[in-house]
Amino acid sequence: MNGISQTLDPAIARSLLRELGESARAFRFEVAPNPCVGAAVLAGSKVVSRGFHRVWGGPHAEVDALRLAAESSVPQSEWDTMLVTLEPCSTTGKTPACVDAIKRSGIRRVIVGALDPDPRHRGRGLEILEEAGIEVLVDPVPSPLQDVAPHFLHWNDNERVRRPRPWTIAKWAQTLTGQLSPPEDIGGGRWISGPTSVAEVHKLRGRVDAIVTGVGTVLHDDPRLTVRPMGAPGLAVDPSNLSKGSPPPQGPARIVLDSWLRTSPTARLFEESQDGELAGPVVIVALPGADPIRRRALEAAGATVHTSRGMDRFTLDLRDLWSWLWSQGYQRVLLETGPTLLRNALDAGFVDQLRIYTGNVRGGEGESLAPWLTEAKLLERLHRESGQDAVLEAFLR
Repeated sequence: MNGISQTLDPAIARSLLRELGESARAFRFEVAPNPCVGAAVLAGSKVVSRGFHRVWGGPHAEVDALRLAAESSVPQSEWDTMLVTLEPCSTTGKTPACVDAIKRSGIRRVIVGALDPDPRHRGRGLEILEEAGIEVLVDPVPSPLQDVAPHFLHWNDNERVRRPRPWTIAKWAQTLTGQLSPPEDIGGGRWISGPTSVAEVHKLRGRVDAIVTGVGTVLHDDPRLTVRPMGAPGLAVDPSNLSKGSPPPQGPARIVLDSWLRTSPTARLFEESQDGELAGPVVIVALPGADPIRRRALEAAGATVHTSRGMDRFTLDLRDLWSWLWSQGYQRVLLETGPTLLRNALDAGFVDQLRIYTGNVRGGEGESLAPWLTEAKLLERLHRESGQDAVLEAFLR
């Protein structure tokens, strides 16, 4: 495993690995906390297909490349080499192990740009392939992982390993002046962001295990927090395309942080789903001393009430709560709530990724998070447009 195959020019192989890595970065905010990975299937020196890990919970790059190769005009018997920017995975999680798909494909040689940086898995995928009789080569000039997966390296280097918790995405919409609530006289509805952004948010909801909100948001907005099919071309959420476990078949869990059980049993959270929307289970998180009568009423409405430790008699302990979320199998969480809970989670260091929509609306109500953002340590950021809205996506240190 110390050289590039003599049947493929090393310069060409390295150039292709670099190209795959750079192209994979286009999906970095969709796959986090997974790394950006690209793969290619070759027949001799001809590239048959290029595949990528495109969405969290979806097929990995190797499987995507094999699928596209199968749709090509090149017979499978002619596939001989796979290039992949990162060592193929050897364990089954939300998707099967990639090494198994490679073994079934008939590929005879795998060229890897870099080993898995996670010490728990590093080298194991290559060992499995070699045991199956597949030639494995690692580029002696490895791909610079910090260029293609900075969030992945940061995630594996910090507290996820020491104190497991979900990867957390904070999403909010704000006005041009930074307020999270529109002015009272906005008219035409209560949304700050436009229909394209609303459709994007439903797509994002469909790619997390849980949505976390606060009781203040429930009392003020009475949200559904479901995944709804949207009509915008290319943005519709098709439940049949949602990967196993991402989210659960009924939709992501809807988790309300409600210390004293102020949520109403008649809230829209408890309405039956309709018109193809995915409505996940409702979980209310409360302090141990919460009213047992209110608890029974919420359970009768369909909620599960979980008791969590408090920092004091009014406030839930977010560290304890985020550890509990991980223990329940929630690996990727969307924080969709008001400024108080958002600021608390940001200050506690529990937010890993931001998605902020700025609508073409002036004024607004309530606190602005703009001062926090000016001080934030952003690992990487991307500015883009969504219809008439401006979007900031970022990874936090």
